[in-house]
Amino acid sequence: MSSFFRRDAVTVAHDLVGWRFSVDGVGGRIVETEAYRNDDAASHAFNGSTPRNAVMFGPPAHVYVYLSYGIHWCVNFVCLPGCAVLIRGLEPETGIDKMIERRGLTNLPQLCSGPGKLTQALGIDLTLNGRSLDAQPFELSQAEPVAVVTDKRIGITKNVDPLWRFGALGSRFVSKRFP
Repeated sequence: MSSFFRRDAVTVAHDLVGWRFSVDGVGGRIVETEAYRNDDAASHAFNGSTPRNAVMFGPPAHVYVYLSYGIHWCVNFVCLPGCAVLIRGLEPETGIDKMIERRGLTNLPQLCSGPGKLTQALGIDLTLNGRSLDAQPFELSQAEPVAVVTDKRIGITKNVDPLWRFGALGSRFVSKRFP
């Protein structure tokens, strides 16, 4: 798995759409991602390594978890040093009852349609930061390919023009519809 992630984050973000990801058996198909590179002003790695983002500068195929806006966790998969892919949306497939319990709602398209919703539904928090995607509690596997669409990333104010947001064509489980 390490060789898959030892590539440019933009390529990995595109190629991850359609894969299956779960935490302790709770998860589904990845339907939305965003790429962040170390030369990207919107990336946590842009100004170099810090205690918060140190995982981004470690080995590929590890999880970088951070608190966004002081309210919700976000999960990223580390690629090349200083580069990562934010997992923005997931189509629920396994452990749906657990997701509903954690999120407090039954609307399937809303369970994991955004990075904070996704981490809450999957039970991801800072205790998982730095862990390898090759080990428990994670399971990540390639699935049948899907058609992928692109757009600008969401919620950033720097380097806004690159089309580094990727999604499964027609998915109703993404955080924001693609044009």
